[in-house]
Amino acid sequence: VGDSSVLSCPNNSNIITMLTWKISPKVGGPCSLGYRADTNTTDRTNCSDSMNWKFRPDLSPDLEIQQVGIAQEGNYTCEVVTPDGNFHGTYHLTVLVPPRLSLYCDEHGNAVCEAAAGKPPAQLSWLLQSNSSLEEKSHDNGTVTVLSRLTACNTSVTDTTCTVFHPAGNWSESIAC
Repeated sequence: VGDSSVLSCPNNSNIITMLTWKISPKVGGPCSLGYRADTNTTDRTNCSDSMNWKFRPDLSPDLEIQQVGIAQEGNYTCEVVTPDGNFHGTYHLTVLVPPRLSLYCDEHGNAVCEAAAGKPPAQLSWLLQSNSSLEEKSHDNGTVTVLSRLTACNTSVTDTTCTVFHPAGNWSESIAC
């Protein structure tokens, strides 16, 4: 999320007659970008300004999505017409949202590790696994908050470490409750 992404279109020829990107996002309606070489014209239908050709379509058929968000998830199909034949490629764009990590002590002296608003849901683990509970809360935007509460069974342990595992990265934090 927030990065730019470039989707390449299969092209086995230096001569493009026609090029179309058909986009079906999970959120909102479909859109398309088209290019005709014989008239050197482009056409845009219902696409946001964040989606455009990487360069000029007569030079490169690649699509660039700037500041990718969850709303851009979906299917992207490129169709190229050349003198050598027709070619197409399809992508399914999945957006990763790194969770926000917080580690704190609750009112009972238990360590609480929270990975907020990640996509997909993060996995949490405690360095010294004791008695822990796990809760998940789904949000309307497709992200999930995962919360783990470590019940203090051994008072001789002063530092507790929570590790968050996520496709966008892994993080660890320690706390003494």
